[in-house]
Amino acid sequence: QEGKMRVLVLSLMAASAAAFAPSSFLAPSLRSSASVSRTRTSPLALDMKIAVFGASGLTGAEVTYQALQRGESVVALARTPSKVTKPEGSCGADAVTELLTDPNLTVLGGSVTNQADVDAVFAEGDVTSVVVALGGKTADVGETMLTDGTGNIIKAMKSNGVKRIAVVTSIGAGDSEDQAPFFFKVLMWTAMKKIFTDKNNQEALFFNGPGKDLE
Repeated sequence: QEGKMRVLVLSLMAASAAAFAPSSFLAPSLRSSASVSRTRTSPLALDMKIAVFGASGLTGAEVTYQALQRGESVVALARTPSKVTKPEGSCGADAVTELLTDPNLTVLGGSVTNQADVDAVFAEGDVTSVVVALGGKTADVGETMLTDGTGNIIKAMKSNGVKRIAVVTSIGAGDSEDQAPFFFKVLMWTAMKKIFTDKNNQEALFFNGPGKDLE
């Protein structure tokens, strides 16, 4: 199963600096990005249309921006579309208040926990791959948002024949628990217990749940 499923694992502590390298957009390898805005170069384009869930977050915004710079099309779902702004990692701190716009970008407002909102993303047509970069405070998004939302995405992917997915989780989730520093484990067992329960259940969807046959 692990050979079929590639789960993209990021540390919560490093998420603000994470950026996809141009040569590894949907691969597990990541490189920190401190560069300025990249010039779009058509030879890098892979003729993909990427659905990004969580595009208003730190990692989701970076993923969206990097894909657009490669000349790909992106359709994004965000609770608040006006918060889909330029990422600090690629564009600098002064740009984070600027709305991220591009002819190849479609941003839809909605909740990942609403199946109809998720289905609307795929109704845009020709989605070839999916990036799940969901986040938020449990008090704001609910205790099962990651699991419920990702389950909706898996259902929509199967309905639309989409197989390729990358999921941003965290060090400490699933079988990476032993890799987390001790002080972070203390947080996982206490203040962050609810979010890690949700993250573990989210990962389980792919290893022994409905998403186990996705790539």
